[in-house]
Amino acid sequence: MADHILVMKNITKEFPGVKALDNVNLEVERGEIHALVGENGAGKSTLMNVLSGTYPYGTYTGDIIYNGETCQFKTLKDSEKVGIVIIHQELALIPELSIGENMFLGNERLGRFGIDWDRTYHEAEEHMQQVGLKDSAQTLIKDIGTGKQQLVEIAKALAKNVKLLILDEPTSSLNEEDAKMLLDLLLEFKKSGLTSIIISHKLNEIAYVADKITVIRDGATIETIDNSSREVDEDRIIQGMVGRSMDDRYPEREHLVSDEIGMEVRDWNVFHPIYTDKKVVDNISFNVHKGEIVGFSGLQGAGRTELAMSIFGKAYGTGITGHLFIDGKEVRLHNEHEAIMAGLAYVTEDRKGNGLVLDKSIAMNTTMARLDKVCDRGIIDTNKENQVAEEYKEKLRTKTPSIHQNVGNLSGGNQQKVLLAKWMFADSEVLILDEPTRGIDVGAKYEIYCIMNDLVAQGKSVIMISSEMPELLGMCDRIYVMNEGRMVAEMPASEATQEKIMAAILKSDKA
Repeated sequence: MADHILVMKNITKEFPGVKALDNVNLEVERGEIHALVGENGAGKSTLMNVLSGTYPYGTYTGDIIYNGETCQFKTLKDSEKVGIVIIHQELALIPELSIGENMFLGNERLGRFGIDWDRTYHEAEEHMQQVGLKDSAQTLIKDIGTGKQQLVEIAKALAKNVKLLILDEPTSSLNEEDAKMLLDLLLEFKKSGLTSIIISHKLNEIAYVADKITVIRDGATIETIDNSSREVDEDRIIQGMVGRSMDDRYPEREHLVSDEIGMEVRDWNVFHPIYTDKKVVDNISFNVHKGEIVGFSGLQGAGRTELAMSIFGKAYGTGITGHLFIDGKEVRLHNEHEAIMAGLAYVTEDRKGNGLVLDKSIAMNTTMARLDKVCDRGIIDTNKENQVAEEYKEKLRTKTPSIHQNVGNLSGGNQQKVLLAKWMFADSEVLILDEPTRGIDVGAKYEIYCIMNDLVAQGKSVIMISSEMPELLGMCDRIYVMNEGRMVAEMPASEATQEKIMAAILKSDKA
């Protein structure tokens, strides 16, 4: 008989106007890695928030049975006391504090006269060793990369004597190497008896690491797939998620690239905003034609985001030099407003932190980049704003009960659509899309790709920064490759392969 560490029975959770979970059932065996998959808004994160006590007992119906006992968690601390620890997609770390301080925040190691710092750092380094972190526990979080920060979160969970580890999109901001290392770490922990639940849209990773895969669609449990033999492929998972097969992940389009250049950058240099002697973008030159999607590939830290933000009205960096041309005319942009008015858009990779105002409505977020277009004598015309928001909601098929809904209540894929609507309404001619499909499901990705195709069909220029090489190969006309702040290769997408891109990066490392 199966030894279940967790059984969730008939879980139903409602928000105003939305039934997020509808009699969901989940069974997790002790010592397995169990994956939760589904489209954005399917209810995966909501289910885990119910389990962890983020949504307390009484705000949902159904039963949580953990280690054979019915549990009624009212806070996060209640679930952590019994060994359930959740690591959210947005890491809960304080950049200005050390690794050790972050690891025991709210769980301090006390001595006779307050915090025992020797014990704090000693125990922190013990747990860091378990996850393969060799840094000092006194290193500040802001001084380590995203991959290591994710490992700190896992070490932090180990410090809480975790028995059931929940990871929500743990590899969404990691490069392939760091992601593989994290997945292999979970497999190692499995050998010592740790049970894990992983939520991810990266289906190749799910197929690699999960013993069982539970599919949730529209707030209901569809099926649980046995993957103990590791024979389940991505197409089988997609079929469960979206209710149909997706033979082609990337929509067809005519590659009608104009001879006319929409934007050109020449001899662009950028220095770090704090460490002002550190050059992060080194003499970069590139262009994008009207009607063209140009991709930017590179490993984490290659300087792609820094390049994009510095072009967008010097939103990043110091000591910026170089020449920027839009529609053949040189422009000098001193701030983001000037960039917007010049026809540039920057769709940030951090939609929650920098792209959207989460506690404001869809309508407000849609128009905020160009409020002048919905104003009458300096006063916002709410009827006009609502009309614009409704138009883009329909055009982009944003799933929401109302344009007056706060953006923070939407799924990741629908938040991304609102972010795109904001820049489409701004009527930008050149759109820089930084990781536009990060953290969203395969169905929502397809819809974002269709939007990109529509934009270039209108003669717009699109720059796509992505860490997922298959989508660059599937969507772009040309691909530039960056490494350590320098441009190391340019190739037509028709001639590009993942191997050629990696070879260009590795060759530049040796140069």
